[in-house]
Amino acid sequence: MTPGAMYLGEFIGTAALLFFGNGVNMTTSLNKSYGKGSGWIVICMGWGLSVTMAVYMVGWVSGAHLNPAVTLGLAAAGSFPWKLVPGYIIAQVIGAFVGACLAWLSYKDLMDEEPEAGTKLGVFATGPAIDNKPMNAVTEFLGTFLLVAGILAIGYGNGVTGGMAPFVIGMLIAVIGMALGGATGFAINPARDLGPRIAHAMLPIKGKGGSNWGYAWVPIVGPALGGIVGGVFYVWFIAMAV
Repeated sequence: MTPGAMYLGEFIGTAALLFFGNGVNMTTSLNKSYGKGSGWIVICMGWGLSVTMAVYMVGWVSGAHLNPAVTLGLAAAGSFPWKLVPGYIIAQVIGAFVGACLAWLSYKDLMDEEPEAGTKLGVFATGPAIDNKPMNAVTEFLGTFLLVAGILAIGYGNGVTGGMAPFVIGMLIAVIGMALGGATGFAINPARDLGPRIAHAMLPIKGKGGSNWGYAWVPIVGPALGGIVGGVFYVWFIAMAV
């Protein structure tokens, strides 16, 4: 595949991921949604399946990283060329922005009727249950460490390959959400948070309030570092074990 095709694949895949994922948030959170109150398990499974479907869509084109932290982690592990990293990250952030905008368009009337500004932000971007940014960043670091190390483990040696791999990765996302998501909403993906946060800031959403830019560094820095360390750790682990 040419780099241009790979960048396009990342854009389309990340847009699909956020269209599905932010749509899950809107379904379960907006006051007039039929799915209001479906609960955290539905959100975690919904995001896991969102990743699975997006990977199936574009994995054959770009490898379906769909996440700057995964791209950085794979590059740090020597499994992806550093020269493609900037283009992947740009495509992922733009794709996340577009996917969030499409989710908003699908739910525009419900968004306009939603009385809580916090909910209107929460269906786009993540936020902490308790605002302690250093610890929030640690949680995001750990979740993304598990994500990248887990992805490498799933595909290593005689691990899960072929058609089942996207589903297993989706289930990894879901269990990370169930285990750690209660603290920060489990961004574990800088594009997943930044693109929709920009969309929230730019879209004409009635009564939306601020976009909480003071928190925005947490789901960027924590996952980016977690992804890199997860990739390096797994290379070290293989070297020690083999």
